[in-house]
Amino acid sequence: MFNTIGYSVYLSTFEEQKAKLESIFKEGNYIFTSLHMSEEYDTTYIQRVKEMCSFLTTCGYKIIADVSRNTLKVFKTDSLIDLAKLLGISILRIDYGFSEDEIFELAKEFPICINASTVNSDFIDTLASHSFNVYAMHNFYPRPETGLDIEQFQLRNDTLKSKGFKVLAFIPGDEVKRGPIHEGLPTLESHRNASPYSAFIDLLSYGVDGIFIGDGLISQFQADMISQYLESDIYAIPAIFEEEYEYLFNQVFTIRADSPRWLKRLQESREYACKGAEILPEHCRERIPGSITIDNYRYQRYSGEIQIIVESLPADERVNVIGQVPKEYHLLLNHIVNGSKIRFVKL
Repeated sequence: MFNTIGYSVYLSTFEEQKAKLESIFKEGNYIFTSLHMSEEYDTTYIQRVKEMCSFLTTCGYKIIADVSRNTLKVFKTDSLIDLAKLLGISILRIDYGFSEDEIFELAKEFPICINASTVNSDFIDTLASHSFNVYAMHNFYPRPETGLDIEQFQLRNDTLKSKGFKVLAFIPGDEVKRGPIHEGLPTLESHRNASPYSAFIDLLSYGVDGIFIGDGLISQFQADMISQYLESDIYAIPAIFEEEYEYLFNQVFTIRADSPRWLKRLQESREYACKGAEILPEHCRERIPGSITIDNYRYQRYSGEIQIIVESLPADERVNVIGQVPKEYHLLLNHIVNGSKIRFVKL
């Protein structure tokens, strides 16, 4: 179902997003929006929401809308289902103001999202005991230091998935950061300063079924890396190389099956080096996380082996540092499992 990246659209920034939303649509794309942001309410609010939702559904997007009791007051209706039909909403994410009984009755008739971050265990069991169309979507957290930690996230996801729920979560954007804090809208605190692509790969490792950009949209560079990974299963590794090693961009390498935890060995690299000139010692400095290295001639038969450093290692006169994976992509290094394919891409 959620086989592509999901985006977020907010009424206050919709006009700025509109042109790009039309051009980036792919079959199966979902949009998250919120219908209970009081700062957006004005005399034209209802009409503008109708126009926004009409545009999105005409493009082909399916809408997940965050609603509260106050949403019903604003739209002057008692029925969430009537509201969903009016706006073309596919899934209602139920926020504050509704009792468990009301949510249960709604789930009998319409696809809903419960709040994965806060829903209590007993209610999870109640919903799971029926064949309802229910998803579990985590919150995003605008304030730094308040995002979920990995342990609580995984524990909650394990519980939800064991009951048959599909789990959805948010990652930050890399273009405009949504206000008022402007420091990203991730579910996990560890993603706040990560690139969208790195955070996306990280969430996949936790078995998340649907991943949304909390801040709205992402750059084409990030979107392309996500799409290419989903299509090919090859990890793109953004990097900066010394000029003489830029030929390594876009070549596909295999991570050796016996690579240790602290570094990744590129299986084909020595084969390539055998065809080239002798590798002289240079840039033999400390190998910090994200360093890309090549063994020079002093390492004899290992000369030409390329490695990506995961944990800090000391300087070695036999090892040249030839490039660097930027910090915002270091999350990737934890997920490039031995035996997987990678390719370096230019920033």
